[in-house]
Amino acid sequence: MRGTEPREQVVLLDEDGHRIGTADKATVHTRDTPLHLAFSCYVFDSDNRLLLSRRALSKPTWPGIWTNSCCGHPGPDEDLTDAVARRLDRELGLTATAIDLILPTFRYRAVMPDGTVEFEMCPVYRVRADPPAHPSPDEVDELRWLDWAFFLECSLAPNSGLSPWCLQQLDQLRALDHDVSRWPVADAAELPPAARAPHLSAP
Repeated sequence: MRGTEPREQVVLLDEDGHRIGTADKATVHTRDTPLHLAFSCYVFDSDNRLLLSRRALSKPTWPGIWTNSCCGHPGPDEDLTDAVARRLDRELGLTATAIDLILPTFRYRAVMPDGTVEFEMCPVYRVRADPPAHPSPDEVDELRWLDWAFFLECSLAPNSGLSPWCLQQLDQLRALDHDVSRWPVADAAELPPAARAPHLSAP
């Protein structure tokens, strides 16, 4: 059930994806943001329509920008799939029927016009969930369900207005099957070491 979350911590990473500490999410994003662990997900309904979201204008990073369905940060020792489910509930009021790892090694760095940096190892998930969504107004300003092929076409426009991480993820997702139902599910052993279950981590 959606509720107030405790003060969030993000997992800091070295260049190989190992955990080297934690930081307060509220203060970690600056002009010198350290590399940290995150995730992105793409929510599809039973008709393979994508749920596109516009970030709330009150968000400190990329306010008001259109992007993929949901993004977030796992807490220390939180399983990534659990973190995806938690954020879907908190941000969109959705319960997932399936959460599949698609791009385990995606990472990016992006800089806002004011100099604020996002710097993340950010595995990408495909999520199955059915409408309606009930977005939290402090997280999401607007939602749209779009045909996937139409969305991909629109994303190629120079003025698409999509978030930088979404555009980079789409470059890789386009290389997969055009039918999102046939995207190959990745092996969790390919995740950054800090995101793997203990039995998948290298000794």
